[in-house]
Amino acid sequence: MPFPTWNSLTTAQKAAIVAAGTVQAGLFAAAWTDLSGRPEARLHGRKVVWRAALFVNFVGPLAYFAAGRQKSDWSEADIPDQSGRIAIVTGANSGLGYETARALAQRGATVIMACRSAQKANRAAEAIRALQPAGSVTVMELDLGDLNSVRSFADQFKTKYQRLDLLINNAGIMVPPQGQTEQGFEVQFGVNHLAHFALTAQLMPLLNATPGARVVSVSSTAHRFGHLDFADLNWRHRTYNAWQAYGQSKLANLLFIYELQRKLAAANESTLAVAAHPGYAATGLQGEGGGMQLANRLFAQTQAMGALPTLYAATAPQVRGGQYFGPSGLAELGGAPEQVESNARSHNESDAQRLWQVSEELSGVQFDL
Repeated sequence: MPFPTWNSLTTAQKAAIVAAGTVQAGLFAAAWTDLSGRPEARLHGRKVVWRAALFVNFVGPLAYFAAGRQKSDWSEADIPDQSGRIAIVTGANSGLGYETARALAQRGATVIMACRSAQKANRAAEAIRALQPAGSVTVMELDLGDLNSVRSFADQFKTKYQRLDLLINNAGIMVPPQGQTEQGFEVQFGVNHLAHFALTAQLMPLLNATPGARVVSVSSTAHRFGHLDFADLNWRHRTYNAWQAYGQSKLANLLFIYELQRKLAAANESTLAVAAHPGYAATGLQGEGGGMQLANRLFAQTQAMGALPTLYAATAPQVRGGQYFGPSGLAELGGAPEQVESNARSHNESDAQRLWQVSEELSGVQFDL
């Protein structure tokens, strides 16, 4: 039986380890204080030996986390040249989507910023153009809360472009008040999963016709507390819980990507389906509350760092289909990107197949695979 790695642990197991470390630190401080004030005559052994023992026991775990774990050093500078490549980034007017679009454009890609608000997207596009990127950015309207808008966007894109190298399903909403999409789906399930499912399906033929194409969906560590209730995916018969609904949508992202990769492989297509998560990044997704903004300043990594796992998944030559990438730091909260593990529920093939069928029925869109 292989020894478990940090990335293979569940959120609860990681939390238990962090809690145990906190307790250990408290015990160390209490023992060190007591030892320092206690005469050696009242000790079993010499004070210097006990100090050494306490120090080694406390510093050992810290040294491991500081220097013992191999960490990625991948950065934007490692993004290969993207000249001639065309990328769609949903939700590119702010946050992780903006940083993803900017970085790809600076490396030479033609980036379509697919956004609900053309006004906000145009301001973001101008900010990127001001950086004089090697590539270019173009704004196209896309409202993921309306499947008619998704279809319109896909149709317009296919009339303008003959290839699609990267489809980055980045846009998402997080724990809003209970609401519905235009077609009546629970808003987080509808926007975060169902609309991206439909968008990918309608662009799949173009992706498969483009050598080296990739689909990247942005999930979250929140998938770990997500559960799919197939009897009530849209929260019509349950008391609404925004966090659980968010976790459900992020779990759906992973089930979709893993199933898409299996279907691509079975069809002998070269397109890769991969996923990423940003860790804890300071974006507008968490809201504007004072407590959250303070937490962002104290603990979160920057938007640009949060976008690195997505950029790695989209561009790194060594990426393989069905992989999942996140930050390499402690608890996957921050750091440069590396391959990480999602939970067992995200790899449930029966659930993935059922979700696929339900998603086709709800969206009215089928994949040509």
